[in-house]
Amino acid sequence: MSSEPHETAEAPPLTEEIAPGTASDPPVGGDGPATVTVDGTEVSVGADATLIDAIEGVETEESVPALCHYGREDIGPRSECRTCMVETDAHGVVPACSFPAEDGLTVRTDAGAASEARDVNLDLVLSDHNLRCTTCGKNGRCELQDAAIEQEVEEPRYGVLDDRGEYEPLDDTSSFIQIDRNKCILCNRCVDACNDVQVEGVLRMEGSGQDTRIGFQSDVDTMEDSTCVSCGHCATVCPTGSLVEKGIEDATTIPLPGFNQKNSVGTAYESSGKSKGPMTPKKREKRATTDPSPSDDATETGVWDDDGASGGDWP
Repeated sequence: MSSEPHETAEAPPLTEEIAPGTASDPPVGGDGPATVTVDGTEVSVGADATLIDAIEGVETEESVPALCHYGREDIGPRSECRTCMVETDAHGVVPACSFPAEDGLTVRTDAGAASEARDVNLDLVLSDHNLRCTTCGKNGRCELQDAAIEQEVEEPRYGVLDDRGEYEPLDDTSSFIQIDRNKCILCNRCVDACNDVQVEGVLRMEGSGQDTRIGFQSDVDTMEDSTCVSCGHCATVCPTGSLVEKGIEDATTIPLPGFNQKNSVGTAYESSGKSKGPMTPKKREKRATTDPSPSDDATETGVWDDDGASGGDWP
């Protein structure tokens, strides 16, 4: 048997065709263990900790929601929602989820500037959210709803989504997960879970400005046509009702006749009934150009009419 080395092609990485969700995540965490004073209480945290880790270790004066923070499985932080702003003695008002815990730093959650920043940013998130909670599958277990209750929000100062435009249709094409982009707060948790934890490379954030939305790396329009393997991790980490497992999408809907998740939005993309084939299709598989676009399959599911002609006021 020859001892001469054989030339072999280098094997490509398993994620060759996946765009990682955290490629642009900011570096976070301190250089080493630190002791931080939070609202008068000293707390010690380990290396790579952020201020949110210190805050979660004590009883704070005020609630710090941190909606885009997950804190497990290397998901985030993205520092997107800015609902976790706190005041530091050395750096002013900073986002707790992504600011490194520095030894000797003093943090106040009840400082006026930090409280106002959290309130304003929470109202901004709520103003771009489907607030019809009575028909949501996450009603009662929604982190945004919890934050609004804790902050005693009665009316978002910047208005609500109902005041400005039409809802984007539900994506109800998958047998396992329903997408309501009207409830997405762009936290990126689902993208990180899909790409960096499950390494499936299905989801991405696409668009810019107010057109930013959950999309698919395979450039298709619906969950049914994507390369989703139905692991459900995206729905598990979603802080709102934007991604909900099928079968419980109406589980917490107030039981009033005629009200459900679908008709609260108005239109939905329904499943075509096509077989997807194997559960783990190759990433970025080219789709046939004859596939119908979702605009052709959009199904009216009862647009709510605010003038009361459809049966009364919204509950």
